[in-house]
Amino acid sequence: MNPAKLAEKLADMYNTARLGEAATMIHLFGIRYAKQLRTCGESPVAIAKRARISESYGTEINKGINLARYVVER
Repeated sequence: MNPAKLAEKLADMYNTARLGEAATMIHLFGIRYAKQLRTCGESPVAIAKRARISESYGTEINKGINLARYVVER
């Protein structure tokens, strides 16, 4: 998946998150798309910028990527 498509998915998950669950959706994004994020050629910070959300969410995306090795989405 290319960086633009990943940013689109991130923006959608962030903008449709329930009240108080935005950070959770950022982590879930990192978990759900960990494989694509590792191979897309852009950093999580750059993906966050493309999605027009705070660059600081790049750290939260990284947390999700790291969690992906240990969790399964249900």
